Amino acid sequence: MATPQTALPPALRQVAPAPTHRSARPTRARRLRTGVLVGASAAVTLALLPGTAAAEPGEATTSDQAAELVADASHDLEVVTEKYNEARETLRLQRTEVKAAEEAAATVARIDDQKSDLEARIADYEEQYDSLSAAEQSAADASHVGAVVAAPQAAKAPGQAAQVAVDTAMAQIGDPYVWAAAGPDAFDCSGLTQYAYAAAGISLPHSSSMQSQMGTPVSRSELQPGDLVFFYSPVSHVGMYIGNGQMVHASTSGQPVQVASIDSMGSYSGARRVA
Repeated sequence: MATPQTALPPALRQVAPAPTHRSARPTRARRLRTGVLVGASAAVTLALLPGTAAAEPGEATTSDQAAELVADASHDLEVVTEKYNEARETLRLQRTEVKAAEEAAATVARIDDQKSDLEARIADYEEQYDSLSAAEQSAADASHVGAVVAAPQAAKAPGQAAQVAVDTAMAQIGDPYVWAAAGPDAFDCSGLTQYAYAAAGISLPHSSSMQSQMGTPVSRSELQPGDLVFFYSPVSHVGMYIGNGQMVHASTSGQPVQVASIDSMGSYSGARRVA
């Protein structure tokens, strides 16, 4: 089931890169890396995403350490992406209010800078990820994916809107993860939940942090299908609860939309009911 994505201002369209093969991404003159990951057969130095909490160079001497460093980079990049998504949402709200044109223009300029920085970080992260062995990539993915449910089946939602949202999110299983994307064929975490609830006629911002302030709080013991579940502090990841301790979510780069345990993230921070 597909519904149109909430329209973005012209200056912000085509923000998310199209889901293309990694080899097609543009070459960037400005290099961000100060170290090169070449595997764990020898000691390597890896500088992860300058400007984030994990920006200090780390020394990886084993496969497990190399995978852990790249997993940390994936989370840091998700944090950056969600902050960028939040900035776009702020601009959208500004443009619907009576504000001075120069204020909105300044926001556009800041977002343009963030977009360029995000694209460079994505390219840098993908280089680091591609440098890992298949086993190391699997280990790095595990922190954001956990044990994937092979044949997921959602429980019945308590209301029609929540049921439509769950059905829509589940229909996207297998679609690729793309940073800052919100459908119809690729998603990041908050883009998936936004898209699913749009099908139910409920507008959500494309930001996990903003979504975590909507609706009403729900205790873990009272979770129902359709509830949004959030991770990390501050919030930087969101999934949709589908029952049986499971959620459907867009987890991380290189992994399609899939169903996993809500314990797979290891840093559950709360839930909200928006329908």
